[in-house]
Amino acid sequence: MARTSPLHWVGVIFLLIASILLLVTTISAPVIGDIAILKVMLTNQSALRNSSVTFGTFGHCVLDVAPAATDQDYCYPKSVGYSPAAIMAQIDGTGFSEAASASADGLTYAMILHPIACGIAFIAFLLSIGAGVVGSLLGAVVAALAWIITLVAMAIDFALFGIIKDHVNGDGSGSNAYYSVGMWTILAAMILLFLGMFIVLFTCFSARKERKRGGSYKNRADVYDNGVGYNGGYNNTTTTTQATRTRRKRFGLF
Repeated sequence: MARTSPLHWVGVIFLLIASILLLVTTISAPVIGDIAILKVMLTNQSALRNSSVTFGTFGHCVLDVAPAATDQDYCYPKSVGYSPAAIMAQIDGTGFSEAASASADGLTYAMILHPIACGIAFIAFLLSIGAGVVGSLLGAVVAALAWIITLVAMAIDFALFGIIKDHVNGDGSGSNAYYSVGMWTILAAMILLFLGMFIVLFTCFSARKERKRGGSYKNRADVYDNGVGYNGGYNNTTTTTQATRTRRKRFGLF
C-alpha cells in the first residue's frame, strides 16, 4: 500500500478536521460569545428571551442582558484561569462549597491545553502530508501527542464544568446548565485524532513494507539480467560449455 493511498489521505483529513474542531473550542467565550463549553440559561422574566451565561476557554460572556429588546451581550476580558463558581454565585445566587469552588477555579488554568492541542494537531497534519515515510511517521507520533493532550483537556473540561452544571441544576433556582458546542467539538476532535493517528501510522508501515517488497523483486530481476536466469530466454551457454568439457576429459579427448 503506497503512502499516498486514499486511506492515508483519509487519516490526513481527520487530523485537519480535528485541529479545526479544537480551534472552535479554543475560540469559545469570551472570544466568540455564542460559542460555549458550558451554557447556563437563566430565569429572568423576559418577553423575548432569557439571558444566558456562556463559559469558554478564557472566560465567560453574559448574553441578552435585560432589557432583552436591546440584545446586549457582555463578554469579559480574556484570561488564563477564572472563577466560574464565583460568577454563578454572583449572577444566579448558586451556592458552592469551598472545595467545589476551589476545584473549579483551579481547573480553569488547565484549559490552556486547548490551544496547545490545537497547534500540535495542526503540526501533525502538516507532517502527515509531507513527503516520504519519515514524514508520515513523525506525523503519527505528533498526532499521538496531540491526542493525549486533548484527552487530558477533555477530561478536565468534563470535571470542571460538571461541578458547575451539577450545582446550577441542583440549587432549585430554575436555571438550566448544559454542555454546549465547545464540549462536543473537543470530544469529536479526540476521536478523530485517534483515528487519524492510527490510519497514518498504519499506512506508513504499509508503505515501508511495500517498498521492501519492491526492492526484493528488483534484486531478483538484476540476477536474471546478469545471465543467470531469463533475459529474453533462458541463458544456458555457460552450463552447456562446462558439460561438454567434462565429457571430453572423460573420454580422453584432451
